[in-house]
Amino acid sequence: MAKLKIGVFGAYRGMTMVNVLLNHPDAELVAVCDKFVPALEKAGKTAKDVGLNIALYESFDEFFKHDMDAVVLANYANEHAPFAIRLLKSGRHVLSEVLPCETIQQGIELIEAVEESGLVYAYAENYCYMDHTFEMRRRYENGDIGDIMYAEGEYVHDCAGIWPSITYGERSHWRNNLFPNFYCTHSIGPILTISGRRPVRVSGFITQRNLTVPPLGLKSGEVGAVEMLTLDNGAIVKSVHGHLKREPGSVNYEVYGTKGSMESQRFPPSYQGERPDEIQVYMEGDTVCQGTMERYTPQKFVDGDLAKKYSTHGGSDFYATHFFIQKILGREDGMHYSIDVYTAIDMGICGILAYRSALNGNAPMEIPNLRNPDEREKWRNDTACTNPAIAGDQLLPCYPSGNMEYPDEVFEKVRNMWLEEYNA
Repeated sequence: MAKLKIGVFGAYRGMTMVNVLLNHPDAELVAVCDKFVPALEKAGKTAKDVGLNIALYESFDEFFKHDMDAVVLANYANEHAPFAIRLLKSGRHVLSEVLPCETIQQGIELIEAVEESGLVYAYAENYCYMDHTFEMRRRYENGDIGDIMYAEGEYVHDCAGIWPSITYGERSHWRNNLFPNFYCTHSIGPILTISGRRPVRVSGFITQRNLTVPPLGLKSGEVGAVEMLTLDNGAIVKSVHGHLKREPGSVNYEVYGTKGSMESQRFPPSYQGERPDEIQVYMEGDTVCQGTMERYTPQKFVDGDLAKKYSTHGGSDFYATHFFIQKILGREDGMHYSIDVYTAIDMGICGILAYRSALNGNAPMEIPNLRNPDEREKWRNDTACTNPAIAGDQLLPCYPSGNMEYPDEVFEKVRNMWLEEYNA
C-alpha cells in the first residue's frame, strides 16, 4: 500500500509533526510551508538528514497546489478553521493543531465542510494523549470508577518568560490579541475525551491583572481564567488555565466517578518539566468507603514501541498524528481515539462562551450541540471575538474592562529579545 502523502503548514510548531511523519510507516512527508524562512530551512534539513527531499514553500497558495492526501495545520492558533475548510473542500484530510475555531460561525462552517466532504478531520489536542490522561481514559472506559460526577483540568503555564520566542514582537500576533478563556482545550479537552461526555452549560471567570509583570504586549494583561462546566449527565467540571505564577507549570487532572476516582500528580519526584509521571486510582468495593488504591506510572498501551521514539509533550504529539493517519486508513485505533470535529468544537466553544459569560457577570451560557443542524442556525452568523479582522461589528475587548495598550517600544524590545535568543 502506498504511503499517505502529507504536508505540514507551520514549520515552528509543526516540527514535532514533521519528525513523526519522517519516521512513520504509513506516511510520507512531502511538503512544508512557513513564511519564516529559517524555520522552513530547518524542516528541509531535518528531512535531508534522513534521506528525503521535500518541497518547501513560503506561500500557502503555492503549497496548496502540491500533491498531498492530507495536511497538518500548525499555523497560528486563531487561523486553523479557515485553512481547514479550504483544504477539506479541495479533497484533503486535515489534522488541526489547537484551537479548532476563533468564532462559533467558523465552528459551524468547519463542521459542515467535514460533513460535506466526508473526509477525516482530526484535532491534535495533545494533552488528551499524555501518558497520564490517556491511561485515565483507558481506566474510565474500562468502567473502573463508574460515571463521572466531578472533574478538574488544570493547565497553568506562565508564558511571560518565553513571550518573545512565541510572539516575535508582533503587535498583531494572535497571542497578544486573545481573550483569557480562549486557550482552554488543554484543560478541558482531556476531561471530555476521558469521560466521552458533552458540555451543555458554562460559566466563565477571569482573575484580576498581574501588574508586576513587565509589559510584553498582551492586551488582556497577565491573567488566569476559569471555566465551570456542566456535562450532559449532570457532572461538574472546573477548568483552570492561564498566566498564574507557578513553576514548574501545572498539567493536572482529577476525575471523580460514582465508583471511585483518578488523579495525576502535580509534583512527582521525577518531574522534568514535561509531564507528571504517576496517576492514582481509587476503586470502591462492595463496602461503602472501602476499596483499593493504586499509584503507578502509566505505560503506553497503543503502539507503544513506535510511540516511545517520540518525546515532545511527553510523547503525546505522536499519538495525535498517528491516530489521524490510522483514521484515514480506516483502522480501529484511529476511529476510536482520533478526536473528531464535533468533540473539537465542543472543546473550543467552551472558552468562547465562557468569555461571553465573564463579560455578563459570570452568567451561565448554554452550549449548543452543533451536531444538530437545527441548533446551528441561531449561531450561524456569530462572529464575536477579539480579532478586528474577523469580528466585524461584534468585536469584543480582550479583557472585560478594556484592552491594555502599549507603545511601539514594547514590541521593539520584545522582538530584539527574540532575535537575540534565536541567533544565540
